[in-house]
Amino acid sequence: MDVGPNFEANGLLAALPETERARWIAQLECVEMPLGQVLYESGTTLSHVYFPTTAIVSLLYVTESGASAEIAVVGREGIVGISLFMGGESTPSRAVVQSAGQGLRLSAQVIKDEFNRAPVLHLLLRYTQALITQMCQTAVCNRHHSLDQQLCRWLLLSLDRLDGTALVMTQELIANMLGVRREGVTEAAVKLQKSGLIHYARGHIQVIDRPGLERRSCECYAVVKNEYDRLLPNRVAA
Repeated sequence: MDVGPNFEANGLLAALPETERARWIAQLECVEMPLGQVLYESGTTLSHVYFPTTAIVSLLYVTESGASAEIAVVGREGIVGISLFMGGESTPSRAVVQSAGQGLRLSAQVIKDEFNRAPVLHLLLRYTQALITQMCQTAVCNRHHSLDQQLCRWLLLSLDRLDGTALVMTQELIANMLGVRREGVTEAAVKLQKSGLIHYARGHIQVIDRPGLERRSCECYAVVKNEYDRLLPNRVAA
């Protein structure tokens, strides 16, 4: 399968040295990633890693009662399934497609073998450090910042992983991602809309004033973005 046109659309794949790229191309498979698709469940052994190109994937922690909260978001800058090359084989989180699109996937055995090569090892470890930063900052943000600040952070992180300024996302799905009640999301979205930052209608969010959204957000968005830029300077630009 010819995956050449999509190869550059993922930041990690684009950052691979030419030798690694040539070896990976034949192993990568282009896949559709529809909204709501579960790439893996908590505790299951992963069969593939995924490199989103136009899709966005949420990493969620799900409690025994069924409640969930997003711990990180992965898009065209990264990879889904780091536990495979970190030696864990499985993870307590769930990976769900939050914005439909496409991606590339690589089998579990191939990524394990490739991880032993120095250029791939260094690149994936830098990405893992950036992802851990996002997870830590998400925990801090959810504990200490207002819901509308959390929503601003979440919108900005999502926009960085998409082309354009529009998101297709229901309030119920946003509530599940942030781990809050739907009514809380409604109230926060109304505040942002009244401030002229977004327009929300029937599951469609249009960001009208991104600089204003960045000013309204807490410092958590900037911390995460700066760390990704520092560790992955050649990633796909937002």
